[in-house]
Amino acid sequence: MQYLSTITAIIAFITTALSGIIIIPLLRRLKFGQTILDIGPKWHKNKQGTPTMGGFMFLFGTLLAICIAYFFASPFAFGTKSKQVFAGIVMAVLMCAIGFADDYIKVVKKQNLGLRARQKTFFQLLVAAGYLSFLGSNGMNTTYIPFIGDINIMSGIGLVFWPIALIFIYGFTNGVNLTDGVDGLAGSVTLIVAVFFMTAASLLNIEGVDFVAAALAGSCLGFLIWNLHPCKVMMGDTGSMFLGGMAVALAFMINMPVLLFLAGIIYLCEPLSVMIQVAYYKRTKKRIFKMSPIHHHFELSGWSENKIVIVFSLITFLGCALAMGFILINR
Repeated sequence: MQYLSTITAIIAFITTALSGIIIIPLLRRLKFGQTILDIGPKWHKNKQGTPTMGGFMFLFGTLLAICIAYFFASPFAFGTKSKQVFAGIVMAVLMCAIGFADDYIKVVKKQNLGLRARQKTFFQLLVAAGYLSFLGSNGMNTTYIPFIGDINIMSGIGLVFWPIALIFIYGFTNGVNLTDGVDGLAGSVTLIVAVFFMTAASLLNIEGVDFVAAALAGSCLGFLIWNLHPCKVMMGDTGSMFLGGMAVALAFMINMPVLLFLAGIIYLCEPLSVMIQVAYYKRTKKRIFKMSPIHHHFELSGWSENKIVIVFSLITFLGCALAMGFILINR
């Protein structure tokens, strides 16, 4: 069955890459152009009007590839974890829907800030709570923590896992959203994260998850053809929220969400840089970073967008390698 992961990735890659030929001109005709706010580097204004909502490209690519893999591999591909796998995909699609609503309000309704922060937070937490409720009622009784092992999350102190998991899903999904601030950054980082989960699922013999991760990896690679600097299309919140949802879902699918702190180190650093900047400024009226999220700090320090993508991708690779080490120890 291993070859199916490769085929799934190829299908996702081709579908996503070719969809740009149709979707990008369509977005231009619909005048779905990105509005660049004044809070970023001034030279980002040159990207004003670049087609956005390009996340639909890898949304379709990922889902189509998964469906094809399921059709050819069923009934064995997803095994006993099929409910958890599909719940994760549904969660990611619902996060995508929230991102689309945000993009739609910005682009079509001409309201630059999109959904209000409270509205966005409410819907994201609602989706996350629904997803966790499903997992808890469908067999997720333990979670793995390196050097500790599997812990019971259905009684005693283990119950604290659920509120932490709620914040975890919310935080990492928005972390991916913040990472999408430089051409090709979110796609490149998520490509590496997806390959990590594909490899992890294969090593752990977790059925079906490798197909899902392979589809995500292939679609990210296909999207990067259009999204690397200078980008021809932006993924928008439509795309970044889907990628965030998928990254989180994959972590839960292998029942090791804690490893996303390593594999998704960039997703963690981006929002942390914002929180540190805001807290420090409120206290001292001074800034630690030239601008946050942290990728803007490096831009203002003279780094090119391509250099940021390369360095952040290397950091992600190292984080994934460390996470893989924990998996090998667990085996």
